[in-house]
Amino acid sequence: MNLEEEFAQHRAGLVAHCYRMLGSLHDAEDAVQDTYLRAWRGQAGFEQRSSVKTWLYRIATNVCLTLLQHSSRRMVPSALGAPGNDPDELQPQALEVTWLEPFPDQLLGADPAAVVGDRQSLRLAMVAAMQHLPPRQRAVLILREVLTWPAAEVASLLDTTTTAVNSSLQRARAELARLRPAEDELSEPDEPVRRHLLDQFSIAFETRDLAVLEGLLTADTRWEMPPIPTWFNGRTDVLRLLDSKLSVGTDQRVLVETSANGQPAFALYIRGRDGQFHAHSLKVLTLTKAGISAVLAFHQPTLFPAFGLPLVHSR
Repeated sequence: MNLEEEFAQHRAGLVAHCYRMLGSLHDAEDAVQDTYLRAWRGQAGFEQRSSVKTWLYRIATNVCLTLLQHSSRRMVPSALGAPGNDPDELQPQALEVTWLEPFPDQLLGADPAAVVGDRQSLRLAMVAAMQHLPPRQRAVLILREVLTWPAAEVASLLDTTTTAVNSSLQRARAELARLRPAEDELSEPDEPVRRHLLDQFSIAFETRDLAVLEGLLTADTRWEMPPIPTWFNGRTDVLRLLDSKLSVGTDQRVLVETSANGQPAFALYIRGRDGQFHAHSLKVLTLTKAGISAVLAFHQPTLFPAFGLPLVHSR
């Protein structure tokens, strides 16, 4: 198998790896392209002391670490400050902030539910939490916990000692334990309940049925809307937001189901003055056995093509 065939075989995994490091799909794809170029130029010096896969991941990790020297971490609104409670006083879009981006599950090339490691390590809450780690510490965590590399191999890549790698891993685990939701909060309901939640949410959101939405949201649900910094916490305030922003009428919105970061998601289209439904936002849902505990609504229509979604929907 030549390098081009090897690269094609591992490309999806490399994109996911770079996304975990960078928190941006666009940056991850650029990093993978740079990885391929570096591998192509350096293949004559590849001494077969490791597999091609390991070699490519070493290059990709170094590419990401270089990029992270010149960029700030990716943010979500809840990391910037306290929640708001007045939907009529939303802050303007903060385009200067480097926002976290969603990851289309279709890029994995397989059902993410069948790949537990990919699914859990790509969840938005996990990726957002990893953004708080220093870049090298983030690399150690991903290489050791996700790719399950031996500590000695990670130490070799980062030009450090196994003791330093193990110490860095302990600090990373402690920080994630402080930042990320408890594992039981990430436990999704069984498939029949999950399907019911998603179907009910889709219908209720399209028809502006706030009573049904109230029953679907958990008491401590969270609603975020990057690049809008204002976010809302708690069922009461989230419902106040939806009541204010969802226009009246049953033919104003269309939701198209998709998936991102191993989580259910919906693409929202809004009817424009031309009568057509235009791309508005991608809503990634966090489901628990108690209901919908979070919605991260990316108000960035430019993300739609990455999910294979058109910018105009024909109902």
